[in-house]
Amino acid sequence: MTIDLDHLVQEMTAWRRDLHAHPEFGFEEQRTGAFVAAKLREFGLDEVVAGVGGTGVVGTLKRGSGNRAIALRADMDALRIPEQSEAPYRSRNPGVMHACGHDGHTAMLLGAAKLLAGEGGFDGTVRFIFQPAEEWGRGALAMLDDGVMERFPFTEIYGLHNAPGLGVGRFQTRPGAIMSAEDNFEIVLRGVGGHAARPHAGNETLVAACALVTSLQTIVSRRLSPTDIAVVSVTELITDGTRNALPGEARILGDARSFSPAVSADIEAQMRVIADGISRAYNVEHAVTYTREFVPLLNDPALTEEALGVARSLLGAENASVVSEPFTGSEDFARFLDHVPGCFVFLGNGDSAPLHNPHYDFDDAGLLHGARFHAGIVRKRLPAA
Repeated sequence: MTIDLDHLVQEMTAWRRDLHAHPEFGFEEQRTGAFVAAKLREFGLDEVVAGVGGTGVVGTLKRGSGNRAIALRADMDALRIPEQSEAPYRSRNPGVMHACGHDGHTAMLLGAAKLLAGEGGFDGTVRFIFQPAEEWGRGALAMLDDGVMERFPFTEIYGLHNAPGLGVGRFQTRPGAIMSAEDNFEIVLRGVGGHAARPHAGNETLVAACALVTSLQTIVSRRLSPTDIAVVSVTELITDGTRNALPGEARILGDARSFSPAVSADIEAQMRVIADGISRAYNVEHAVTYTREFVPLLNDPALTEEALGVARSLLGAENASVVSEPFTGSEDFARFLDHVPGCFVFLGNGDSAPLHNPHYDFDDAGLLHGARFHAGIVRKRLPAA
């Protein structure tokens, strides 16, 4: 049967706005997961399994006799940001909103599932993966730990993200590194606080912390090769001092972005050297905690060409381009690429507010483009006999 695309757009818009009005934080996507599972069953998928990796959902659709399987992935979680919008579908969950467009990603993949279930046009198996908790980098790992690869095997995977500032109907990707790793760090300095009038009587930590924050900026500018792309950002400096009391403890928190494990290791090593040197110079103790929250997202070159070909056929060659530089944002879709090759792409969201902004909203005009891209890559990679 042929799916009426105008009606599908109306449906996807209604789904997206319903999801937007009922956002749920990572691993709390009970309503969202139930909504997704109900729609997939309504479309007639062969199997729908909820509760994968906590609140994730996996739908399976088979056509023909082909034995190859590919996966399409969308993220479902929202952010703890109070929405500042007057839209009739604005968040009804105080303090939580879809500020990154995951409501749109979910609606697009549901649209693709309805297209493929209704029209077919492929030979093999499609896994529709609706993932929880992308925002804090734990959802993909939770699904992998729950055996998603063993329970629902596939040999390649595709995902997408909306891009504010890129025109609706525009498509971008690149082979190799496209999104960065994200490492988090915390450095704690401990000394002896005291009265602000008697700094000599103790070993306060605020001046040492300020020196450390400044010195951390030299990691990228002086310790890494100029050809390496990296960012080290201090985002918080917290002390136990007050207006007339010098702090005895200071905590420095932040994150680092890079595109290779070797650069990540260099950043950590240099951070530990600098923290040790500053603590010795100011006669305070220190402790460094360094964790790797997101790994670099590395697109498979051959599958990136396939994705570009699909986008060009759907949107026109002038609307599908290769970006020259990777993005320093992070995305836990990369965890799946540790297991199988795949490709992650960006679709334009027009002149919207930035991601993670309380005024952000997904542009519904992009829904059909995303659904058709998902369906197109399936038909390209699993051609009907």
